[in-house]
Amino acid sequence: MTRAVEVRVTGEVQGVSFRAYAAREALRLGLVGWVRNEYDGSVLAHLEGPADAVERMLVWCRHGSPAARVHGIDVRDVAATGASDFRVAY
Repeated sequence: MTRAVEVRVTGEVQGVSFRAYAAREALRLGLVGWVRNEYDGSVLAHLEGPADAVERMLVWCRHGSPAARVHGIDVRDVAATGASDFRVAY
C-alpha cells in the first residue's frame, strides 16, 4: 500500500546537512518526493512510497542527521503526486 505524507521537522535542522542525509535515507528506503529548507528554520519533506518505508523514514526524521537536534515533527497525510525520484529542493 502506498502512503504519501508531508512532514515538517523543527529544531536545529538547517545548516547540519539534514536535507542531504534525508535524501540519502529516502533513496535507501525506495521513497520518492522532495525535501527543502523553510524560511522559519524548519525542514519540510514530501514522502511517497510503501507505507512501511514511509514509517521508517518518519522514525529517521525524529533523529535526523548526526549534527541535527530535532525538537519535533508534524506529519499529515497528503495526496500522492506520482513523483518518480527524490530531490533536494533549494
